[in-house]
Amino acid sequence: MSHGTEIYDGNSQVEISESSRWLRWIPTSMAQLVKLESRILNCLKSTLEKKYVLLPQSENRIWTVVANKDKPNMPLVMVHGMGGGVGLWAQNIDALAVKRPVYTFDLLGFGRSSRPNFGTSPKLVEMDYVESIEEWRREMKIEKMALLGHSLGAYLVSAYALKYPQHIQHLFLIDPWGFPERPQENERSKRIPIWARAIVKVLSPFNALAVVRATGPFGPGLIKRFRPDLQAKFSHLFDDDTMLDYIYHCNAQTPSGEAAFKALTVSLGWAKNPMIQRIADIDKDLPITFIYGSKTWMDRECGHQCKYLRNDSHVDVEIIIGAGHHVYADRAEQFNKLTNQYLDLMDKHKDNEDNAKSSQNKTKNEDTETDMEDVPITQI
Repeated sequence: MSHGTEIYDGNSQVEISESSRWLRWIPTSMAQLVKLESRILNCLKSTLEKKYVLLPQSENRIWTVVANKDKPNMPLVMVHGMGGGVGLWAQNIDALAVKRPVYTFDLLGFGRSSRPNFGTSPKLVEMDYVESIEEWRREMKIEKMALLGHSLGAYLVSAYALKYPQHIQHLFLIDPWGFPERPQENERSKRIPIWARAIVKVLSPFNALAVVRATGPFGPGLIKRFRPDLQAKFSHLFDDDTMLDYIYHCNAQTPSGEAAFKALTVSLGWAKNPMIQRIADIDKDLPITFIYGSKTWMDRECGHQCKYLRNDSHVDVEIIIGAGHHVYADRAEQFNKLTNQYLDLMDKHKDNEDNAKSSQNKTKNEDTETDMEDVPITQI
């Protein structure tokens, strides 16, 4: 069981009430999401601090969970993907927080965070997310971090790294979305059936998970029917529908994050501003590690292309056998072990850097003292 504190600001305490809920077409509430998330996080052994972080400029709030805050090593910040939330890291937090603080938060528009109205410009939406992460970092007083993102989260942390590389020690991109360029009418696109293209055209005006909300009380059953694999990924933690219900209530709320994602995409989910075109612009001294599942539907070749485009930087591409797109959940043990290995190397490199700087400063001070000794006292 996890133990720790849960901090709310004056407007954040959610009252849990079951009355009249059956009257609602969409059977969801923030209170239900709170209950499900609490059940998930109670499986953790780490000391947790849970709180809303107010962003002063936008006045939005970001729901944040911190594990083992007092651990000494470089903190790890993890950013979920499309439709996710902090609860999806349930199999990773304890293992990754053994030596360091682990910070997770719900992106704006998702989970328990504020759900602002995003614009339709992909550049502005991307900028809003980048600035929200930076504002959150400042409020959390994190000077430097290992930054990890999954899927959409990987795209957003890459965009963050373009502007704020000085706050990142190591960038982890987990089965990233939004990297490849949209193909022209090549063989891949030609193989898409006509009926599938028709469905995409019909649904294109709507947000990604609109169907889940449109079906009202049948929404939870829809997720359970079409995504039973999501339950299987967490079966050793729960033998019921806890995780599926959590995912449903994360996504049955106001579709703010979905609208933002839609602004970032073109037909069939391609990014309007592919990250592959900008990856070389990230500070060359920032090491990047791609981690893919061997069964992912994402284009793994992008990781190798990024390695080529950043040939004067440190880029690694790792494949976890047997994992799909949700690498961190499909093969949690292997994912945690691999990530910890990179984090340990990062710590060692950071220690070496600090020692080298300390030696340089010591030598500089000694040289200054020597110079001073050679100067007559009357000239000092």
